[in-house]
Amino acid sequence: MGRSVALDRPAVNDWKQEAILNVPTTGSADHAATHAGGVVYRLEGEKPRLLLVTARRDPSVWVLPKGHIERGESPEQAAVREVFEEAGVKARIVEFLMTSSPVIRGEQQRIKYYLMESVAEETPTEGRQLAWLSKKEAIARVTFAELRAVLLEACEHLAESSRSRQ
Repeated sequence: MGRSVALDRPAVNDWKQEAILNVPTTGSADHAATHAGGVVYRLEGEKPRLLLVTARRDPSVWVLPKGHIERGESPEQAAVREVFEEAGVKARIVEFLMTSSPVIRGEQQRIKYYLMESVAEETPTEGRQLAWLSKKEAIARVTFAELRAVLLEACEHLAESSRSRQ
């Protein structure tokens, strides 16, 4: 199990700041990671619904929430922050999924993806559309093949978790 990160900052009442400061980490810094994001799910009955958001530059493109890791921030903290900023979803990290290394607009990115569980929802601040979809719907709607691989990995983890609860 990871440890919680406690940064030397004044106490704040804002959920976003509080959540980021208390995100469990893997305990090993990943200086090579440039971005972090999440496959966020919520259960509707026994079925997981997966979160997709529209891209900032092109609202016809559907993606997973992710963004740059800021200075002094762990990949886990960045994933929690980006999910909240892009989708208004407060989420907790369940586990690390995978690292992806696409070239986007000529920039090599190293993206750490986490499986995340939705805890609460607020109005998104970035003006993106969001959708909670079944596995099949999410895989069909996501625009990039690289993201389909991330979704499939997340679905496998969710299926394993479901089998172990039975």
